[in-house]
Amino acid sequence: MGAQWKQAGREAAAQKKGQLTSKLVREIVVAAKLGGSDPDLNARLAAAVEKARKASVTRETIERAIKKGSGETGEAANFETIVYEGFAPHKVPVIVECLTDNRNRTAPDIRNLFKAGTLGQPGSMAFFFDRLGVVEATHADPGRDPESDAIEAGAQNVEPLEAEEVPAGSLGTRFLTDPKDLAAVSTWLVKAGWKILASEMRHVARNPVELGEAQRKEVAGFLNALDDHDDVHRVYAGLK
Repeated sequence: MGAQWKQAGREAAAQKKGQLTSKLVREIVVAAKLGGSDPDLNARLAAAVEKARKASVTRETIERAIKKGSGETGEAANFETIVYEGFAPHKVPVIVECLTDNRNRTAPDIRNLFKAGTLGQPGSMAFFFDRLGVVEATHADPGRDPESDAIEAGAQNVEPLEAEEVPAGSLGTRFLTDPKDLAAVSTWLVKAGWKILASEMRHVARNPVELGEAQRKEVAGFLNALDDHDDVHRVYAGLK
């Protein structure tokens, strides 16, 4: 699926530890650095700000992160994306995206976490995932036809959003796009009345592995340990 690994309830748990706020602020900084400070012209930033608001991040913190990312404060925003690939236990393919300002701190930590699985070379998981643009959005009209909108917007496919992501009485859809069409699809959907929850590049598993309960629990522990690391931004797993 287009969604990254996330155990039910983990966002709430992370927020209690302060991790969620830190990760959301980092995403805002990077989104503003890459696409500018105007959420109306930067779908990734708009989605990051919306997530931060839902997580009760203060307006002052959000605004400061935007200004830092866009260079208005003069502070360094030297986050870089580092990708690690390999297998979780039971040969479940995994791709980990980190946002870090210190590669020398992040690398040994991730290598250590992968001792419970197998760390591969860059590109080694390309066979198991497609790199796609993903737009997650809701619409206030539950009778809206997302497939028609996908065609008009230029998206390749649609999937329903998980129920917990969709407000009561609304429609929730995940639009999958060619990477080059991500910005255009997001812009079209906004004009058509969709509220963007996420607009980003993701690794989408081609053939997710199905495991028994005990094996799945072991894999979940491995994925959760990765996800708990402060520098880990996204964890993608080929797991049903």
